[in-house]
Amino acid sequence: MKVAAIQMVSGISLDVNLSEALRLLRQAAAGGAELAVLPEYFCFMGARDEDKLVLAETPGLGKVQDFLSDAARDLKMWIVGGTLPMATDDPSHAANASVVYNPRGESTSRYDKIHLFRYDNGTEHYDEATVLVAGDTPTVFECRDHAGQDWRVGQSVCYDLRFGELYRMLAADILLVPAAFTFTTGRSHWEVLLRARAIENQAFVIASAQGGVHENGRRTWGHSMVIDPWGEVMALQAEGPGVVLADLDIERLRSVREQLPSLQHRRL
Repeated sequence: MKVAAIQMVSGISLDVNLSEALRLLRQAAAGGAELAVLPEYFCFMGARDEDKLVLAETPGLGKVQDFLSDAARDLKMWIVGGTLPMATDDPSHAANASVVYNPRGESTSRYDKIHLFRYDNGTEHYDEATVLVAGDTPTVFECRDHAGQDWRVGQSVCYDLRFGELYRMLAADILLVPAAFTFTTGRSHWEVLLRARAIENQAFVIASAQGGVHENGRRTWGHSMVIDPWGEVMALQAEGPGVVLADLDIERLRSVREQLPSLQHRRL
């Protein structure tokens, strides 16, 4: 199955972001992608954390969800909508939701980010819990490719990457990591953590990132990539908007798991 990790440098205009996402999704489709993964906050990177609350959508109803559904149906491919803010019972907090659409434009899966990022080095300060509610449900979905092969796909988002126990629970063939890693943490930890998740779970990893300097002044690390179950980086884009394409081979997955059956050797 050919897949696409889409990298963006999203800004403060929803319409501009959606237009750019569509351009990149079309590029992915033209390249033969059957599954495309957008980055975290692909639709909006506001001036303040609270800005995302204004755009929070009701499940099944909203401009961003309509966009994703239409794009998946028109381009006839699976689309993972990075994340978008989804309304909760508390108007002061939203869920950071990753919603999946099949080639018919139907919503088939939703994952709410479980681990909320907090970081303060004295210069940079982030605390997602001020405006987000954490999810509590590990989420997987089944994706069938053009050849009729079924893939078990596990969902995660950004900061989740640091919590290996989540990926063990997913027990997936493909692990998704839409993200907006900071430049500071990404430079030190992004690739090594992604490769570790691929190696220890013997799974493909599709990591779609924000990558560049945003209108709000934030700088994200980028380096969107696809990694194979042996931990090898198959394709990568360092900075700026673009599409990272790679072919996932189910036989490669089976070969790695048969030659080194570490998943069967777990004791704890």
